[in-house]
Amino acid sequence: MKPGRTILPQSYFTRPTVTVARSLIGKYLVRVIEDRSVAGRIVEVEAYVGPDDQACHASKGRTQRTDVMFGAGGIAYVYLIYGMYHCLNVVTELEGFPSAVLIRAIELDGDLIDGPGKLCRALQIDCSLNRADLTSGEFLWFEDRGESVGSGSIEVHPRVGVDYAGEWAKKPWRFRLRNTLAPARACRTKKQGGAG
Repeated sequence: MKPGRTILPQSYFTRPTVTVARSLIGKYLVRVIEDRSVAGRIVEVEAYVGPDDQACHASKGRTQRTDVMFGAGGIAYVYLIYGMYHCLNVVTELEGFPSAVLIRAIELDGDLIDGPGKLCRALQIDCSLNRADLTSGEFLWFEDRGESVGSGSIEVHPRVGVDYAGEWAKKPWRFRLRNTLAPARACRTKKQGGAG
């Protein structure tokens, strides 16, 4: 670990989910690929908050798929949508309260990797990393490199692709870094399974 870089500890992720989501903007997602560390700056995330949140996978109860969300903060929740795209979430809050943050976009080597499926493809993230400890500094982790992001630099939007969630779809729980390489999507897309 280089000076000025800190792996985010479990205590970082046991805080309220929306707080964690917003604070992840400007942090780095680091993946070890063939003994080489690849780091992308996080520029967009979405929060999914507990069993009452109708956009959250856990709103359907504790299942084989969502069991990981009921675990400790700082654990990876990776799932497959459309049978072909993986999505990376980090579990948040205290054990027993199923919440997570979906990582939607990163800037990597000057390019914008926009969309959770593209992100997972670029960083070779798949279901083999489901339940991985994202605080251990192995394979995949989050890193603070001391770059501050002011609140005025963060855009707040409704979440994408969760129209089925009714009023919960309007929650302003998607956060995006202002002035990234591409504008934020203003409209919702087809159902993408939500997250968390």
